[in-house]
Amino acid sequence: MHKNHIHIFLLIALLALQISCASKRNVTVNETVIEELPPKLIFLNYTISKDDHGNKHVQFINKIITDGKLKNNTEAYLKTGAVGDLKCSQLDKDSLEIKTVIIKNPLSKIIEYVNDSLIFESKKVELKSAPLSLRLPLHDKTKYITISNIIDSLQNSLPLITTKLD
Repeated sequence: MHKNHIHIFLLIALLALQISCASKRNVTVNETVIEELPPKLIFLNYTISKDDHGNKHVQFINKIITDGKLKNNTEAYLKTGAVGDLKCSQLDKDSLEIKTVIIKNPLSKIIEYVNDSLIFESKKVELKSAPLSLRLPLHDKTKYITISNIIDSLQNSLPLITTKLD
């Protein structure tokens, strides 16, 4: 029995010696942290109007830039526009297009109502002026936002207003 105690003692001593001689060097991993800017949203408010000749005019009211992103990823804007719709483009410092969305003509509204026979009907109403509020994810290189009127079926457009972001 005495020999078993000595063997166990030697085994424990050898194990303690091995652990104490183990490398104490700290292993560090070099990580490069890429600091990503938080996503931003821009809220733009305008008034759009049409003169007696049918020409559209846009007047800037205000803009708000804030941290955040749109709740859903589905595009609320059209992919292609019709004549009279608006094209809203984010431009970089060299006025190159970064992102463009199409906005349904805000001066042309479809109104649904129930007639005297309790049947749904719809009616197209052309407005002289209307508010225009936009909520867009803001690209970090955007310096200007321009709103243009689509003037033909080839998606050619006529600029109406350019808003500079500071």
